[in-house]
Amino acid sequence: MIAILGAGAMGRLWAASLPAHETAFVPRPGQTNTAPAHFHFQEADGHSRQVTVSWLSAADSPALVLITTKAGDSTEAVEHLADWLPATTPIVLFQNGLGSQQAVAERWPDRPVLAATTTEGANRPAPDQLVHAGTGDTWIGPLTKPAEQNLYGVIARLSASGLSIHAEQDILGRLWQKLIINAGINPFTALLNCRNGDILSADLYRAHIDGLCQEIAGLMDTIGRGPADAKDLRQSIEAVARGTAQNISSMRSDVLSGKRTEIDYINGYIVRLGQSLNIATPVNRMLTEQVQQLSSG
Repeated sequence: MIAILGAGAMGRLWAASLPAHETAFVPRPGQTNTAPAHFHFQEADGHSRQVTVSWLSAADSPALVLITTKAGDSTEAVEHLADWLPATTPIVLFQNGLGSQQAVAERWPDRPVLAATTTEGANRPAPDQLVHAGTGDTWIGPLTKPAEQNLYGVIARLSASGLSIHAEQDILGRLWQKLIINAGINPFTALLNCRNGDILSADLYRAHIDGLCQEIAGLMDTIGRGPADAKDLRQSIEAVARGTAQNISSMRSDVLSGKRTEIDYINGYIVRLGQSLNIATPVNRMLTEQVQQLSSG
C-alpha cells in the first residue's frame, strides 16, 4: 500500500492515478473523520470517473509514503509519521520551492528520504472535484544515503500510475530548475491577480524580471549550480509563462482562497540563501515581503 499525507490536488492526483485500493490517505493529528474520501476526477483526456480513497488505519503498514503537503508543513508531517513508520519505509517529498526538503533530510538522515518535482497540473475547482489540468513529467531522486538503494523500487511502484516518472540522481538540480520558474512567475501572478501569461505584459514584471534573474544567476554561480546566465533564465521563465498562459498559479490560488502561500520556500529561500552568502537579493526580497503582506491581509 502507498500512503499519502496531504489530500490536496497533488495528493488526490496520485491517489486517483495509482491502481484502485492500493492507496490510502494518512489522517492528520487529531483528525476524527475517517470516512472514505470521495471525489469526481476529470482526467487529462476529458474522461471523468468517481474515485474513493480510504484512510490509513493503525493496522496498515505502507510500503511507501508520499508527502504532498505544503512546504511549510513537511517537517511536521514527517514528524507525525516517524513515531510509527518503519525506519526502512521510503518517504517521497512533493513540495514546491527549496528548503523544506533539505530540512527533512537533515532531520532524518538515516531514513530513505527522496524528493520529487513534477510538471503535472492538477486543481480542485470544488472540494469534491479534481481536474488533471495537464500532463507532464515527474522526477524523483534521493536526498539521503539510505534512499539511494530505494530509488528504482520507488520509481517502479509509482509507474503503476501511468504517469511519466524518471529517476534523477541530481534531484536538487531539478528542484533548482523548478524554483527558477516558480520564482519568476508565481509572485507576479499573486500580486497582479492574473493568469500566468498575463504577467508578460505587466509593468511590475517588466520592471523587475531582469533583476530577479540576475540575483538568481549570481547565487547559482556562487554555490556551484552554474554557470547561469540571467538572459537564459528569463527565457525559460517566459517560455513556461506562455506555455501555461491560461493557468492559475498555486500561489495566486492560495491568496484567493485565503491560504498561506509558499513564498518563503520560493523567493524567500533565495533571500535567505543570499543572506548566508552575503549577497544582496533586493528584488526577491521585495516580492517576498509583498506576497507575505498580501496573504496576511
